[in-house]
Amino acid sequence: MKFTKLIPNIFYSDIRVGLDLFIECLGFSVGYDDLKSGEPSCIAEKDGLAIFIIQSKEFAEKDRPELRIQTDDIDAVYNKVVSTHAELLHPNGNKISVKPWGAKEFALLDRSGVCVIIQQW
Repeated sequence: MKFTKLIPNIFYSDIRVGLDLFIECLGFSVGYDDLKSGEPSCIAEKDGLAIFIIQSKEFAEKDRPELRIQTDDIDAVYNKVVSTHAELLHPNGNKISVKPWGAKEFALLDRSGVCVIIQQW
């Protein structure tokens, strides 16, 4: 037996906030699409990663996750974010910096409080 992928659920009161972060800013594409239903959701995919984005006010109010996405070119990701979605840079992680554990990182924070740390070892 082998596990092949971890797909976290991220809940939003307004799914458009999640689509802006993952689709528009980070360049994920919509795989599974149920965005026009009464309870919109989709799976955002990129480079073998997947995230289940779900509109649920109830669950969004209970948890605002922090995720790490590892890359092999943090400078390219950072430059893309700065040029297209600089407003999503986290106030406490808006520049690439080397952390005490040795990783280069910067962070994004969407309007709902979901934090995505971009990391390169």
